[in-house]
Amino acid sequence: MVRTSDVLLIIIAILFPPAAAAIVTGCSCDLLINICLTILGYLPGHLHAFWLIYKKIQAEERYGSGGFLYVGNGTYEPLYQAPGAPHYGATGP
Repeated sequence: MVRTSDVLLIIIAILFPPAAAAIVTGCSCDLLINICLTILGYLPGHLHAFWLIYKKIQAEERYGSGGFLYVGNGTYEPLYQAPGAPHYGATGP
């Protein structure tokens, strides 16, 4: 389900793709990649920004709103582990 914030991100990506990449990923390598792609050609910058937004929408559907953390390269991890999931290491119950 596309939310209003996602529609605003798409509008920002149409106007200036690096701004949308910065909003989605923060100051990361993906922002630098998007800036370089936008300098090389406006269309590659658009495609990369839209791909980042698509991956964010997928993470929202999978983990819920705000229940995920961007780890780079278009991938997200959940902030909280599900109850009953195995705990590895010395921090488990």
